[in-house]
Amino acid sequence: MIKTFITVAILLFTAIVSAQTITIKGQILEKDTKTPLEYATIVFTDASDTSKINGGITNENGEYSIDLKSGTYNIRYEYIGFKTVTLNNVVLNESKTLPNQTLSEDFESLEEVSIIAEKTTVEIKLDKKIYNVGKDLAVKGGTVSDVLDNVPSVSVDVEGNVALRGNENVTILINGKPSGLVGLNSTDALRQLPAESIERVEVITSPSARYNSEGTGGILNIILRRSKLQGLNGAINTNVGYNPSAGISGNLNYRTGDVNIFTNSGYSYRESPGNTSADTRYFNQDFDDNGVLIADNPDTFLKERETFDRVRKGINANFGVEWYITDSASLTTSIFYRDNNSNDNNTNVLNLFDSNNVLTNTTTRFDPEFEDDELIQYSVNFTKDFNTSGHKLTFDFQYEDNTEDEDSQVLVNNILQEKVNTFEDATEILLQSDYVLPIGDNHQFEAGFRFDFNNTLTDYQVRFLDEDTNNFELQTNLTNILDFREYLYAAYTQFGSKLGKFSYLLGLRVENTQFTIDQKTSGDFAKKNYTGLFPTVNLSYEFDDTANLTLGYARRLRRPRSRFINPFPSRSSVTNVFLGNPDLDPSYSGQFDLGFLKRLGKFTLNGSTYFSRATDGFEFVSFDSGEVVNVNGQDLPVIQRTPINLATEDRLGFEFTLTYSPSKKWRINGNYNYFQSKTEGITPNGLNLGNTNNSWFARLNNKYTLPYGIDWQTNVFYSGPREDAQTKTEGLLSATLAFSKDLFNEKASLTFNINDVFNSRIRRQFTTTPTFESDSEFQWRERSFNLAFTYRFNQKKKQTRTNNRDDDDGFEG
Repeated sequence: MIKTFITVAILLFTAIVSAQTITIKGQILEKDTKTPLEYATIVFTDASDTSKINGGITNENGEYSIDLKSGTYNIRYEYIGFKTVTLNNVVLNESKTLPNQTLSEDFESLEEVSIIAEKTTVEIKLDKKIYNVGKDLAVKGGTVSDVLDNVPSVSVDVEGNVALRGNENVTILINGKPSGLVGLNSTDALRQLPAESIERVEVITSPSARYNSEGTGGILNIILRRSKLQGLNGAINTNVGYNPSAGISGNLNYRTGDVNIFTNSGYSYRESPGNTSADTRYFNQDFDDNGVLIADNPDTFLKERETFDRVRKGINANFGVEWYITDSASLTTSIFYRDNNSNDNNTNVLNLFDSNNVLTNTTTRFDPEFEDDELIQYSVNFTKDFNTSGHKLTFDFQYEDNTEDEDSQVLVNNILQEKVNTFEDATEILLQSDYVLPIGDNHQFEAGFRFDFNNTLTDYQVRFLDEDTNNFELQTNLTNILDFREYLYAAYTQFGSKLGKFSYLLGLRVENTQFTIDQKTSGDFAKKNYTGLFPTVNLSYEFDDTANLTLGYARRLRRPRSRFINPFPSRSSVTNVFLGNPDLDPSYSGQFDLGFLKRLGKFTLNGSTYFSRATDGFEFVSFDSGEVVNVNGQDLPVIQRTPINLATEDRLGFEFTLTYSPSKKWRINGNYNYFQSKTEGITPNGLNLGNTNNSWFARLNNKYTLPYGIDWQTNVFYSGPREDAQTKTEGLLSATLAFSKDLFNEKASLTFNINDVFNSRIRRQFTTTPTFESDSEFQWRERSFNLAFTYRFNQKKKQTRTNNRDDDDGFEG
């Protein structure tokens, strides 16, 4: 009995000792300088049960203190841009301070070569620039569109169209893939997604072969926030502003054992008043078939004024689960849902004048429009890491369905005369796999395939009031159903190596595109099938730790999207309409990019020169359609605007970004971009569109910490004048001002910003054609004010990504 009691007592004592809680402390340092690494990650994995994981991050002194059960652990030390260090089978039976652990920068990664070791807003990689959003006060409470408008090399015009180095043919990815977050109308979608949901934006001007060849301007890859820390962590953001706006969003993560649950969701309400005006002079000249003038009637004048009262509101909900099946394999599933709607009340006033500028007629056109946009997207990702670092295999599947339903009415002089309905349903499927194989320490092979399917059905109906019957009759000449189907098959391979200070990455991608255009109402049917080879070259040479030279080449493609080939005319104005061109062919381009980076103390200079030549480039042309519309008994000519293929389009330019940090409290970042665009081509009616256009834009960001810890940031943007064959556009200056204060020991932040301080973000253009000339202005959104509050829990203000495997999420293509 006594022996039994002693045996039980010993077993209980052993169990208690083995399960006791101990505290492990230590410090993580940068290897060369012995500088403490703040927010480095330390992970303890139970050696006998890998599902049991604990860990944390270091403080500003690189120190950590973690409570865990006694036992045998595998310890992993991580810091973004540095080599991971792993210690296996470390016995920890009592509280102790571990020896200091040093980490060295990872210069061996072929595509992740870090040129700037300091913590900066912009990081330079072999084939991309990375803009970290979290440090930009000017976008707090704003949208993705506001974020992109502050990224070097990127510009967003007054209509929300995104351009990279002045080229609007930009591919926008979310976490490295096409996404429903962008939706059918990327411009509107980018205005809905909150800025706080973004971790970083990757500007890829010379994409490697792993990326889709679409986008002659390049690629913008938006990486959403996601943490892998144990427990619950994240941030809640709220904002309120004027013109009236409000919103709430949150990015939350909960990890327990092998499972990480994450969400990035929000609700937004935003009013965006805007306006446009156009003064048009019609020459009223008639020509015969040989171009000989047969009648020179007196000129007439038209003044058109339009105001936009827009209300946007909706939810964006993204939920996902990441399951670490083993230490080397993970499965991530997510579902994204968006339900946005808008009410637009557009008022258009037409004033017609005779040759003596005497008012002869006034017409008021009121166009209330309601739009409902709903999307659901399912995504599955499987990642398998092999024993060798960097050796991995990934599979991706993505399905989404996106519907847009627009209903608008047109009231002329307060009489309902027209009803327009547009219903669009788009289905997209993506299948993709990528395989990466390191060969030795300095070589890497990669291959993959991809399949995309896109089916967009557009049902467009126009009804006019029949004054005799008082019924709305369907206009068969304007109404149509367009069924657009596109199949994309792609495969690629690439090989990279690092030879001393020299690195290279060579790739080849092949893509086959098949699409059909089926106009159900008219019975017109078109089918196209084309295959292209897309070689890529990325070279890099490091002179030393402070200087780097890169050279990139990529063949790219611009496919005609459904909006460009949709022959349905717009109806916001009866005298100015836009319609697509079903005969558009794809445009191919070869692009060269030569970049240089140099760090001199507190200065960092990054510059590049680029050139591209496109064949069958797209150009939008305006012309007198020959049709007239009757407005209050008077016939007015209808001006159409449509895209066509041109013979060639050459783009040449250079840019540089200069960063200066006089002190920890002060940081200045300036970006200048100059580009020349030369087009050559003749329209089907013989109009010569040959033209050389020189333009530029500059951006200056200044951030300074005032007394009492108040951060002050000012962003100034100027877009220089530009000119094409028909239109001259004046320069545009705008500024954003922001102030931010941390609260509650950096757990929260309060930010106030003013967007477009001088209310000057207005596009002014002058268009000249043989039949008319027009002077116009357009302001999409007036000056706005915004107050944003962010609260973080179990998350530091300057926290970086906590798992090197996350970095690869943004590079799938």
